[in-house]
Amino acid sequence: MDKLIELGQKYVMNTYKRLPYVLVKGSGAYVWDSEGNKYLDFVSGIAVNSLGHCPPVVTEAIREQAEKLIHCSNLYWIEPQIKLAKLLVENSCCHKAFFCNSGTEANEAAIKLARKWGKGRYEIITMEKSFHGRTLGSLAATGQAKYQEAFRPLPQGFKHVPFNDLEALESAVSPDTCAVMLECIQGEGGVNVPDPGYLEGVQEICRKYKLLLIVDEVQTGLGRTGKAFAYQHFNISPDIITLAKALGGGVPIGAMLAKEEVAAAFQPGDHAATFGGNPLATSAALAACSVLLDESFIGEVAEKGAYLKEELEKLKGDFHQIVKVKGLGLMVGCELNIDALPIVEFCMKHNVLINAVGSNILRFVPPLIVTKDEIHQVVSTLRDALLAIC
Repeated sequence: MDKLIELGQKYVMNTYKRLPYVLVKGSGAYVWDSEGNKYLDFVSGIAVNSLGHCPPVVTEAIREQAEKLIHCSNLYWIEPQIKLAKLLVENSCCHKAFFCNSGTEANEAAIKLARKWGKGRYEIITMEKSFHGRTLGSLAATGQAKYQEAFRPLPQGFKHVPFNDLEALESAVSPDTCAVMLECIQGEGGVNVPDPGYLEGVQEICRKYKLLLIVDEVQTGLGRTGKAFAYQHFNISPDIITLAKALGGGVPIGAMLAKEEVAAAFQPGDHAATFGGNPLATSAALAACSVLLDESFIGEVAEKGAYLKEELEKLKGDFHQIVKVKGLGLMVGCELNIDALPIVEFCMKHNVLINAVGSNILRFVPPLIVTKDEIHQVVSTLRDALLAIC
């Protein structure tokens, strides 16, 4: 393992704060490192591996498609892309789909579409503590200065207001505003859940001022929160939805969905992605989404998510270091009044993978196929960590 890490340090750019482990194999909710150690994975590639690692339904779809056609240009119609667009549209409030390769790309597409639709209006209001990506446009939309400072000047036309503050949002609207962009649950910002009525209030403001409502479902979409899409927990109907992470079952793919009258703003030549919607990625996504969008499967996610929160609430009752348990479905945060990193490191040494957002919030985004026994194992390990460290 040490030699592999040395090679990585020599040849791979230093853009990640990596832990000293090399993961080489995965199956279901588990991964193995290069030394043969097995870990229960509650990181899931950061909410990517929703069906677990190497799910047979996806690997078989990849194999079958790879033997037929891996890539062709979007100058031609692509069968699995069409079928995937139909499936996503039929399970959402939108009417058209555009495919790309990541969540950042999906958000960049949403920004361009909103501006084209705005016909001269160009401002987009986003939320403090939001995260929409690391390319320049999506980075400008992100409401966290720590990611932005080294890359200024950023593209103009973005305003950031506090999450859960309707008065601040309405005050920020100007004649140049075309859209409001937000996450239903802020993931990288700390697993922040909206107050009751907040998202409905955002939609009312959008309708009042004729603004688009863009919902970033890159981390929350496709069953993660116990609904097909997180917006469905609330009485709202977004104009644009962005997706990625779980969409491809582990294969890179992103998507932007839009309502008919908004999607019509894009015409040939306005936006494109060479690899977007390619046959291999859309075949994998079609297979993954056939499971992720199944009602009974989503119902099980909601049930297991409630169990995870219940177990963490019990733990909170025993340890004052746990301040708050928050989240929806199997996207759960545990806010601490101590540094979270030693907890993460203890768990990893005891064969459980979790991660932290910020300095004091543990994030749990396990595969949606996780069992209650596996949830219990993680919570038990967390208890051991708190006993050992505190």
